[in-house]
Amino acid sequence: MNPLLSINPEVQEALTAGKPVVALESTIISHGMPYPQNVEMARETEKIIRDNGATPATVAVIDGKIQVGLSADQLELLATARDVAKVSRRDLALVLSRGTLGATTVATTMIGAHLAGIDVFVTGGIGGVHRGYEEHMDVSADLEELASTPLTVVCAGAKAILDLPRTLEYLETKGVPVLGYGTNYLPAFYSSSSEHKLNARVDSAEEVARVMKHSRELDLSSGIVVVNPIPKDKEIPAEEVNSIIEQALAEEKKAGVKGKDSTPFLLAKIVELTEGRSLKANIALVYNNARLGAKIAVAYSDLSCAG
Repeated sequence: MNPLLSINPEVQEALTAGKPVVALESTIISHGMPYPQNVEMARETEKIIRDNGATPATVAVIDGKIQVGLSADQLELLATARDVAKVSRRDLALVLSRGTLGATTVATTMIGAHLAGIDVFVTGGIGGVHRGYEEHMDVSADLEELASTPLTVVCAGAKAILDLPRTLEYLETKGVPVLGYGTNYLPAFYSSSSEHKLNARVDSAEEVARVMKHSRELDLSSGIVVVNPIPKDKEIPAEEVNSIIEQALAEEKKAGVKGKDSTPFLLAKIVELTEGRSLKANIALVYNNARLGAKIAVAYSDLSCAG
């Protein structure tokens, strides 16, 4: 095992036995939601994964190690500690060398999960190409990680604050398949659909598992993105949320917020402008993704065992 990796005993037992495991990021806990909703969401997400037949493995950087699978105390620490580093690929070696506490983004969760031998990862929304790319060339490291790390990532699309068509184009250029789960159109995070048509649709966890199996047999290095729409009764209609995002973007520009601080600022501002509705939608889509991710992990485990 990699010396910089520390695997929780429950997760290690499941991996050794060839049982399904689902990775979870920790940035959503430390930087994506306020306390106590963040820790409540984390615990409930892990419970949903267990209830659907898989073992949850939340990933973080703790005491100079990539910790795969967290205890209840470690979840609480991430939810309450101040100055938790937001760790993407660029920051990973530095934060590990300093032994400081770090929350993993999509990119670094993929790195840790892949090192541990986990095949499926659940998150809320992936990063992507930021709006105004032609001015600042801001592209999330998540996209490059998806191009180079063979993990299946279940999400509700890219975060709605991003440039969705450019994000899709970037993934296509990098050879990353984007599979619409029960949909022909890209979900827009808070909204169940957008105007952006997808190239491929799947309608069962077993179908996703077969795609995963063939991708591994071809030794393709890229990941697979499964976009899972937020339930319609939990969504915020696109026309409503888009105007709120535009307002949040204007306030971000006025405040001079840039780089890795951009997404947390915008998400917090949208929570404020929607009077908490966006936070409820965010939590609902994470739970929805957790159910699907666990089912995919179980289906892939069954398929692998069957040969």
